[in-house]
Amino acid sequence: MNDPVSIAALAPLIALIGALTNGLFGRNIRPGVIGSVAVGVSFALSLIAAFSLFNRDPSGVVVELWPYLSAGNFDLSLGFMIDRLSVLLMLVITGVGLLIHVYSIGYMRADKGLSRYFAGLNLFVAAMLVLVMADSFLLMFIGWEGVGVCSYLLISFWYQDRLNADAARKAFIVNRIGDVGFLLAMFLMVTAFGTLDIATINQAAISLVVGSGTLVWIGLLLLVAASGKSAQIPLQVWLPDAMAGPTPVSALIHAATMVTAGVYLVVRSAPLFVGAPEVSVIVAWVGAITALIAAFAAFAQTDIKKILAYSTISQLGFMFVAVGAGAYWVGIFHLFTHAFFKALLFLGAGSVIHALDGEQDIRRMGGLGRHMRVTGTTSLIATLAIAGVPLLSGFFSKDAILAHAFNSNLLAGNGAVVIYAILLLSAGMTAFYMFRWYHGIFVGQERMAEELKAKIHESPQVMTVPLIILSIFSIGVGYVGLPAFAFPNLFASWIEPAARTLTGFAHPAIEIEWALLVLSIVAAAIGLGVAYWVYEVKKGGPVVRLRDQTINRLSQTGFGFDNLYRIIFVRPVEAIAEGVRIIDKDFIDQVITNSIGSFGLLSRVVRRLQSGFVRSYAFVMLLSVSVLVVLVTLFGGKL
Repeated sequence: MNDPVSIAALAPLIALIGALTNGLFGRNIRPGVIGSVAVGVSFALSLIAAFSLFNRDPSGVVVELWPYLSAGNFDLSLGFMIDRLSVLLMLVITGVGLLIHVYSIGYMRADKGLSRYFAGLNLFVAAMLVLVMADSFLLMFIGWEGVGVCSYLLISFWYQDRLNADAARKAFIVNRIGDVGFLLAMFLMVTAFGTLDIATINQAAISLVVGSGTLVWIGLLLLVAASGKSAQIPLQVWLPDAMAGPTPVSALIHAATMVTAGVYLVVRSAPLFVGAPEVSVIVAWVGAITALIAAFAAFAQTDIKKILAYSTISQLGFMFVAVGAGAYWVGIFHLFTHAFFKALLFLGAGSVIHALDGEQDIRRMGGLGRHMRVTGTTSLIATLAIAGVPLLSGFFSKDAILAHAFNSNLLAGNGAVVIYAILLLSAGMTAFYMFRWYHGIFVGQERMAEELKAKIHESPQVMTVPLIILSIFSIGVGYVGLPAFAFPNLFASWIEPAARTLTGFAHPAIEIEWALLVLSIVAAAIGLGVAYWVYEVKKGGPVVRLRDQTINRLSQTGFGFDNLYRIIFVRPVEAIAEGVRIIDKDFIDQVITNSIGSFGLLSRVVRRLQSGFVRSYAFVMLLSVSVLVVLVTLFGGKL
């Protein structure tokens, strides 16, 4: 621990101590303060490690924890790998997480389960830190499962409502499908490489033949795992329902933990995907299709948080296209900028819900910007950032994804232009539905119930200060990743060595680079312009009434995936469960149990055999062994 970088290894422990303190003694202390201090200390340790990594070997520092399993040449020792990639994620997790903790002090002030709530938040942060710091896939999987458990506990925080419990179960079950992919990938890694150490596997993968069957299968299984955690098709159905938990939990899941884990997994194992270009192409296509479908699904949503949930799924699709195109730093760059404006959007939504006594339907809002200046202004900044408006953070990262998708060596000949067109369309759609979100809440006629209008108020400073800080970052963090063809790109030079692979990007003529940038601006302008015309000029309602009811229903139901899965999977399982129930209740209980009970002699014998006296059982065992010895002695040769 003499190395300043190594001190960051304490970050998960500090967060875990905060969770235990709140869990055991939360009723006698201030849970919000303890939880916030714990994450704040973890953030400080991460910051020290980040500054210490400047002008150092990009490979970072490995902190050995303890040996777990060793057999011959096979070693499963556990440790933390603290390099530029993991430190960046640590800063996002603890930095954004700290603001969410502080915000929660005001948002959850009246809740009776504060100690349980902040214990869950701290544990969530600790599990995510373990995930990103792990030096082996085994330890990463422990953190992977940890965030899954925490999401279940926090989504179902208000478990008295059956819908919340159902949403948590859905998230848990769908993520288990991805976890199976992760487990099978680890089995293959052990078979192929004899280890689960990430650095060793990445180095060995580089020496394998490109397109090796082993790498292809490992890549596909890791894609299944990543799709589960990052809510990509076909495992995206859990994330919209995960809005059942408290709004700060939604912010934590979407901005700083869990859903970013799938993107991180692909980037951390980048050499495996470089050695399996076919899988990288599939990753890009999964991301592009998800981005488009989720953007379409956001159009007809009316829940203030579900619109943001579908926007997260869509933005994660952009990240998947970036890493699938081989632009790993770009995927992490968008993850980085997205963390700030998405946390800001969710916390802004929470501020509105707090002011309206739990109301979440945007059809019963409107005009709140006049009453909630800070919330309205910061939410506008976040809306413009995610829409890709120039000079805000989302513009720089989204433009980088579009440019790299168009010029990717990996995607060349595999639909790069089509993927680019899908993303460009999705970017325009994002600008449209996010303007609709903002306009329906903060602008225009007030549609609230009369009894709520008198209660509308700005949130307390403990909630608005985190909004202001996040809005500053939503504006400024994009400037660390300026377009490399015209400006120094600090972000790429920081992350690329940590990914230990090339980006697979073919720099075109500078005129094409500028043209792609302009097209990105045009897409955002068209989306915002059309939305302004519909909702402001034509005074359209908070929901566009699509003439085709089939299209409208597809958007409202998220393209019908839930109904499809209910038909294919849920109903057959329910039918089997009902059949087992009938057998258990009507046959075993009524026929067999009652029939046996009618045989008085048999039941008395059975009761005597099950006397509950240990000495009786010992006597029967001794008698049985004696009989067995006699039989073996007399007839052993014939048996």
